[in-house]
Amino acid sequence: MSDRSEAARLTVARAAARLFIAHGVAATQGGEIAKEAGISERTVWRYFRNKESCVAPLFSRSWANFAEQMRSWPRDISLEAHLATCFDLEKRSPDELADAIIIVRLIAMVPDEPDLRSIWLLSYHDGEDALAAIIADRLDRSRNDFAVRLCAVATMGAVRTIDETISLAAIRHRQSFTTAEVVARMAEAIRSVSNLPFCDPVGPKLFGIRPASPVEGRAP
Repeated sequence: MSDRSEAARLTVARAAARLFIAHGVAATQGGEIAKEAGISERTVWRYFRNKESCVAPLFSRSWANFAEQMRSWPRDISLEAHLATCFDLEKRSPDELADAIIIVRLIAMVPDEPDLRSIWLLSYHDGEDALAAIIADRLDRSRNDFAVRLCAVATMGAVRTIDETISLAAIRHRQSFTTAEVVARMAEAIRSVSNLPFCDPVGPKLFGIRPASPVEGRAP
């Protein structure tokens, strides 16, 4: 997909999200999304199969950013230290912060919007292969190993659960969370489901080979 098309899809996603949040999904029509986005309704349906899927680029972009940050995870630091860097709000652009707020508000709507929930769940399912590659690279294993794929699926489930829990608490119950609290909850959830020791620092590769860890194969 071209950069122009991707930018147009993201514009529609932001417009749809604003309307969903303000009026609800059921009360929002395709023509209203098109008007909010500044394009024709025909163009909206060229990019999306239904109105709920209009917000898919926001969910996908959020996961893609997370995956990109995880790929840059230095081998010599822990999960907690890396997540603290990833979630540092001072390193986010204004657009990224605005999108993050919209996404949190959308996630808080998911329990009451089955069609929206399917879009949300699909975005995480699509991320499992990427996370499997990240875990495999960190542990010098094949991304197709059963243990690696199991770890990726479990980790994605943990991340999704924390995202939903914090979003619901923030929007529906007006709770506030510091970055440190979000990091602690996310890391705890990931560690609790991990069947492989990828959360802690791993040894450097020497001549392309990493020395075996004494805890290899055990959960951290």
